[in-house]
Amino acid sequence: MSEVDEERHVCDAAVTLAFSVLGKRWNGMIVSSLGGGPSTFVALRRAVVGISDTVLSDRLAELTDAGLVARAVDAGPPVTVSYSLTDSGRGLLPILDQLGTWASENLEIRAR
Repeated sequence: MSEVDEERHVCDAAVTLAFSVLGKRWNGMIVSSLGGGPSTFVALRRAVVGISDTVLSDRLAELTDAGLVARAVDAGPPVTVSYSLTDSGRGLLPILDQLGTWASENLEIRAR
């Protein structure tokens, strides 16, 4: 494999990995919502209109496992759980903004 082919393979693998997390429905919206600061589960559910509790819980677990979101439990009383972006998650915010700008300039939005 040539050096150019190897670099392309590494880039393709990295992009595939990124989209395996970010390409899932709701994940971009959750990250974007957390860009405003830490949030509770209930506040996130309100911010991400249309998401079910089960899916939100699953997506938060995935984003936490990916190192983009941190989960903090305050023993209370009452016990509260909050979610916030990690440094990696915050680094993603300008990229999501750029992707949104590119999409609105280059992709035709079709009614569903």
